[in-house]
Formats: sequence, C-alpha cells, structure tokens
Amino acid sequence: MFGKPKYTIVKIAKKKDIPEGLWTKCEDCGEIIYNKALEESLKVCPKCDYHFILTAHERIGMLLDANSFEERDATLRSLDPLQFKGPRSYEEKLKQDQAATGLNEACITGRGAIDGKRIIFVVTDSRFIMGSMGSVVGEKITRATELAMNLRLPLVIVSGSGGGARMYEGLFSLMQMAKTSAALAKLHETGVPFISVLTNPTMAGVMASFASLGDIIIAEPKALIGFTGPRVIEQTIRQKLPPGFQRSEFLLEHGLIDMIMHRKNLKSGIAGVIDYLT
Repeated sequence: MFGKPKYTIVKIAKKKDIPEGLWTKCEDCGEIIYNKALEESLKVCPKCDYHFILTAHERIGMLLDANSFEERDATLRSLDPLQFKGPRSYEEKLKQDQAATGLNEACITGRGAIDGKRIIFVVTDSRFIMGSMGSVVGEKITRATELAMNLRLPLVIVSGSGGGARMYEGLFSLMQMAKTSAALAKLHETGVPFISVLTNPTMAGVMASFASLGDIIIAEPKALIGFTGPRVIEQTIRQKLPPGFQRSEFLLEHGLIDMIMHRKNLKSGIAGVIDYLT
C-alpha cells in the first residue's frame, strides 16, 4: 500500500486537429455554424438571423439572373492626387486591397436582370477600403446613373460602406457626394426608378449622398445605417442612445427607410418593387 504512487497518472489521447475553414462564429449570437450550411442560407445565421457581410460578387450571384450581368468601366483605377502619406501610402493601400479582393475598386457596375427584368446594377464591397467613395467610385456610380437614364432602365444600388468618403483623396472624395446626388436628381426628373438597398454597414458620406436618395429604400435586417457611429454620438452628446439606434428596424419606425427585407426575399422583393414602379 505504501509503495503505490501518490497520484494516479492518466494519459489523455491527443485531440485530433479540426481542419480550419470549416466553421464560422456568428458575430451577433456566437453560434458556431458549419460553412456549407452558412452558404446555403445565403450567409444568414440560422439561430439569430444575423446577416453576414457579402462580397460584391456574392451579391451579384445572389440577386441577378444567371449569366445576365455585363460589367462596365471595370478598368477604372484610383490615382493618388494628394500624394497621401501616412503609416501606409494611399498607393500601397490600393495595391493591398486590390490583391486581397481581386477588385480594381470598391464598387462594381453594369447591366443585368432580376427575374427577367433588365436593370442597371451597382454594388459596393466593404472589403475594399471599407467600401468608401473616392473619385473612381463616384465616377462609376455617376456613369451607371446616366446609363440608366439613357436606356430608361431601373437603377439598383446595393450599398455597404463603413468608410463613407475616402480620406485619402480629401476634397476630391467629398465632391463625389454632390456629383452622384446631382446625377440621381436628373434621373428622378426622367421618371426612371432608383431602388437603394442598404446593407450592414452603410454609413457617413455614402449614406449622406446616393444611398439615401432612392425612390424606394430597402434595408436588410439589423443593418447599421447612419452618418456618425453610435459610439461617437454617445461620446459627443454624453447621453445613452435608445436601444437599436441606427439599426434598420429603428430607422423604419422613424421613417428613414421604406421597408426591411430578409436576404432570402430580396431578389423577388426588388423584382416586385420594379413591377410596381414601372
């Protein structure tokens, strides 16, 4: 009895490594979701209905009819008019995001169809400098708006920008707010419909210009939409904001947007709005 070891040694088998890239954690509720199941649900959490951010190409595949999209102005690239200097230069940042996303800029424009209805389509991608609007983004949106006016085709813009106007371009970027707004005002005069779709997040200069000017404004559930973020507002006014402030549901209640559509209903919903407006 006295010769037995003081502690019993238990050997634990080595846990098999779980391959990376198979699971995603929901940013809202923390649920662990199998990636294949997440893709089948259009990247919506099956537990809490959180809508994950989509890339521009994922939006095109989800909303437009197969093989209907014809991209325009794909070769336009930003220059560095201010020779911006910082921890990273503007030129370095552009090259980095172009390599990471496979995009030349933060938005894609072109012609396509939704349920057989021909449209002019624009989508921004938040992976590229947070979907912010520089000279090229403003130019592409303006050209798409003018094309919609000339062809008398409905214009659909899907916005997802947490960056607003692009600080690297200074005043050149701020000018795009007026430029896109003026083009959309001309489109409105012709009676050609403009449907604006707001996704998480749509903020700052983008929301203060073209994203808020739709004849019909649709938002995905729980999307953060506004100008300045809620944390900055609270620090500035030193007051606690109401629950859900700047989320889609709050903005629908206060009349800033017209409707909220779940991602699975977005394609048929936009087609229905086009039918109604035309």
